[in-house]
Amino acid sequence: MTDLQIASQAKRKHIQTIIENVGLKINDVDLYGRYKAKIPLHYIDKKKIKKNNLILVTATSPTPAGEGKTTMSIGLTEALNKLGKNTIVVLREPSLGPVFGIKGGATGGGFSQVLPLEDINLHFTGDFASIADAHNLLAAVIDNNLQSKTRNLGIDPRTVVWKRVLDMNDRALRNIVVGLGGTANGVPRETGFDITAASEIMAILCLAEDLADLKRRLGNIFIGFTYDKKPIYARDLKANGAMAALLKEAIKPNLVQTMEGNPAIIHCGPFANIAQGTNSVVATRLGMTLGDYTVTEAGFGADLGAEKFLNIKCVAAGLKPKAIVLNTTIRALKYHGGIDLKSLKVPNAAAVRSGLPNLEKHLENIRHFGINPVIAINKFVADTEEEIEVIRQFAEANGVRVAVAEVWEKGGEGGIELAKELLASLDENSADFKPIYDWEMDVESKIETIAKKIYGAEGVEYSTIARRNLKSISELGLNGLPVCIAKTQKSLSDDPKLLGRPSGFVINIREIEIASGAGFLIPIAGNIMRMPGLPATPASELIDIDNEGNITGLF
Repeated sequence: MTDLQIASQAKRKHIQTIIENVGLKINDVDLYGRYKAKIPLHYIDKKKIKKNNLILVTATSPTPAGEGKTTMSIGLTEALNKLGKNTIVVLREPSLGPVFGIKGGATGGGFSQVLPLEDINLHFTGDFASIADAHNLLAAVIDNNLQSKTRNLGIDPRTVVWKRVLDMNDRALRNIVVGLGGTANGVPRETGFDITAASEIMAILCLAEDLADLKRRLGNIFIGFTYDKKPIYARDLKANGAMAALLKEAIKPNLVQTMEGNPAIIHCGPFANIAQGTNSVVATRLGMTLGDYTVTEAGFGADLGAEKFLNIKCVAAGLKPKAIVLNTTIRALKYHGGIDLKSLKVPNAAAVRSGLPNLEKHLENIRHFGINPVIAINKFVADTEEEIEVIRQFAEANGVRVAVAEVWEKGGEGGIELAKELLASLDENSADFKPIYDWEMDVESKIETIAKKIYGAEGVEYSTIARRNLKSISELGLNGLPVCIAKTQKSLSDDPKLLGRPSGFVINIREIEIASGAGFLIPIAGNIMRMPGLPATPASELIDIDNEGNITGLF
């Protein structure tokens, strides 16, 4: 059966039951139909958060199809609940870009999914639309000010860095010209579109503490410079109040359920290759308030989502994970061992062994943060015992716990071995989380620390534009912000063709964007796109709906 067919046979509980099970009051929660709800932020309890066991699920460098971190996160949550542990999974919201593109949705797979998956993958509760509206409102206000004769702030249109966004893969919108058609239609200038997941509004929503903090951060968004080199922020255009009003519902995390009827919180959806790749601070805090164990995931490999979760989100929110699961697959290790995508299902223990250096580097990366992870082998049907044994021997040789997880096929029951290993790791109480750099370090030192320690690079090179960006950052007094490096997910380097554990390479920073509202800088490494394109045969061609409203082809 497909994921959609499996999900359609699951017995869903009314969201009222889920609300009651986590101790919320029905009249204090916003219902979105029978299976979705939004949770007010006042339920966050910092005393309960301190007692919670926060667990991060990350991964090795993936194949193009991904390695199942969301599936693993959900399955681990089901397994911990089966063992009597009050556990909540906290995930990111899917973007329509991958849903209609190549990768598919982000609600797990097989018997380890969150429900209702059709709704979650298609619009959900409208959060992405609200983010896009707030973002594009600011874009409209900027162009309106450029046009104004009475309230013009003197913004130099050549310096405006604020683009527009759309939650769709559309390469034709990467670079555009606006304001054509005569003086009544605005000031002609070059701009473009990013995908909504890459919007700074998304990043801000992920890190905002509450509505007041959200409005403050929105006001701090850097727009560009005036003709006399004065910096302009969204607050100068008096746009942040209206933007916050558009986001008043979007800031509330969404409550849904797993296939086995356990609570799941889903909120915000930044990609980890072009943004911070983790769900919101308020969603994580709610999960930690309502449960004793909180499982959350960070996008792509540990070099991307986990690094940003640990260096940015945890520091900003004062969070300390007590355990980390390093998810890997036989197929990913074969891929990084040099095997062609078409041959990944063919048994090949030697190729798995050749791919171990990638797993070794990610293990090393996590240990840099003071935590010894548990390796989870996300088992696929074609995997052999000989191949699995290669990873078990590696784990034993490196003093790290390991477990085979069959959560795709068996749901929570297939994650019991992993859950027990994780609980044993927590019982050891050996986690001593620490970020790998101090925010107060200079920007170049922060970038170099990540490049050398996490990516394994020999050094960093900066383009002429990036050097100018560093100068502007210093002049604006923003040197103390953390860095959120945009980099390919396909390699530890900035070259997607360098698989395994590359060495002797240099990270090339071509520009550095300022996300002063979110509170970080975005060095862009290599040729990374913030507006993806559709593949030759997009997944949208397979999706359909009948007269009764039944969707097919979504997975």
